Amino acid sequence: MAQYILHKADSRGHDHAEWLDSKKTFSFADYYNPKRMGFGALRVLNDDTVAGGKGFGSHPHDNMEIISIPLEGSLLHEDNVGNKKVVTAGQVQIMSTGSGVFHSEYNYSDSLPAKFLQIWVYPEALNTAPGYTQIVLPDALRSNQLYAFIKPDSDAATTTIRKDTWFSIGTFDKGTQVNYPVHKSGNGVYAFVIAGSFTIDGRELQPRDGLGVWDTDSLTIGALSDQAELLLMEVPMTTNK
Repeated sequence: MAQYILHKADSRGHDHAEWLDSKKTFSFADYYNPKRMGFGALRVLNDDTVAGGKGFGSHPHDNMEIISIPLEGSLLHEDNVGNKKVVTAGQVQIMSTGSGVFHSEYNYSDSLPAKFLQIWVYPEALNTAPGYTQIVLPDALRSNQLYAFIKPDSDAATTTIRKDTWFSIGTFDKGTQVNYPVHKSGNGVYAFVIAGSFTIDGRELQPRDGLGVWDTDSLTIGALSDQAELLLMEVPMTTNK
């Protein structure tokens, strides 16, 4: 029988500094909740707003897959393995930190805020070579359907972080219904509502709500509003730490 865990938007951790407003679905930095240490291999889901001209200075990471999805504005990424890139809304940045990397992330605008989702997934293997990928999310491929932009069998327009992990995104008109088949037995799916409202297996979700589902082979999804945007993260329910 399918199991569910609901995280309402207003139940998230919330850190607010002069230049950063960060809402955290799972324990991270100064927010600690022993009941929210992640969802399977999904470790971090932060909903961040960075003030113009500000950002995260150079700092280290290792052995984590870090996905950044700008929702508004752009980020300037720079790392010690030679990457200096701008990633904007409608694109996704994937950094495999592997054996170790130093990087910085700044708002590319001096005046306008940048809003983005910061997501961490435990890697499949430790101490691999660091890597960086940037991809585009085509509007036509995510209109009233779920577009898998991270998947094991990646192509030129998508990428891979693990052989058992799929990330999908879609923007839907009110009344649209889709079925999401779970790709691999033992995986769970964490759904995060970026905008609008949805039902998932009959459970109503509002903006920035999250719903984890496991022990199921499919999800039934319905859009309750126009321009409703949904992110699905299918991951194994073990971390392989």
